[in-house]
Amino acid sequence: MFHPLISVRRLLRSPLIVGALPAPSVTQSTPLKPWMAAGAIALGLWGGAIAPATATAQSAVGRAVAFSCQESQNSIRQKGAPVVAFGTSRIYIGYQQASSTNKNPIMVRFNNGQRVWCRTNYEMSGDDGEGYGLLWNGGSVLYGVFSATGTQGNSSQDYRRFTSQGWLSSYGNGGGPKASVILRINPNTGVANAGTFVTSQLSNGRTNSFIVRSLAWNNSRLVVQANAWFSPRRPNRQPMNCSGSSPFDYRLVLTANLRRVVTASADRCS
Repeated sequence: MFHPLISVRRLLRSPLIVGALPAPSVTQSTPLKPWMAAGAIALGLWGGAIAPATATAQSAVGRAVAFSCQESQNSIRQKGAPVVAFGTSRIYIGYQQASSTNKNPIMVRFNNGQRVWCRTNYEMSGDDGEGYGLLWNGGSVLYGVFSATGTQGNSSQDYRRFTSQGWLSSYGNGGGPKASVILRINPNTGVANAGTFVTSQLSNGRTNSFIVRSLAWNNSRLVVQANAWFSPRRPNRQPMNCSGSSPFDYRLVLTANLRRVVTASADRCS
């Protein structure tokens, strides 16, 4: 009979087998069973781009920092940019200073300290866009969290080319309050292939602020915890009825393709 632990011990005796434990992250979800982790390490699957399908999803949400595609991994790390890591692979998010008055989001991936890709074209309009959150399972599941303060220019320059089929396809009415955008991204290329805006709505219909605090991956759904200003939205996109002052502690669960909200709830709101 096949026994995973015995097989792992045999593999570990081979001098050709190498591997590394994943680096710690801000939050984790969907724990990996110990014998599966040991097998993955023994086979060297976490030394580069491949991780077990059931690996713990790592997330990091924090302060956006500036860096460029020309910077080394060590330089970006020292700046404290949000990062997710598996083995020797690292993905960072932040922004680049496109001009004295404009920021554009940036993401970069390193394997073994070598740059694999760097993307600065998620949002290239006059709006100030920043990247400040990531979730990655070490395999094909990668999400980035970005900010938006309005709509400037055409859709070919901003997030709307990725969010056209999302739960919210645009920033909405108004401008100024900082809303969020979540994009699903190919971890091998950095190219976004799906997305949604996540915003709150004032009683006059204008967009209000929405700041993501944490991300988790649960049963192939994306769980978002956020601070939402008056008023958070129901799954049908309509504003909730809330009492008290903003922000409200808001939780929503999105389908993997970001097209639908399964559940949404907020304190002091109905």
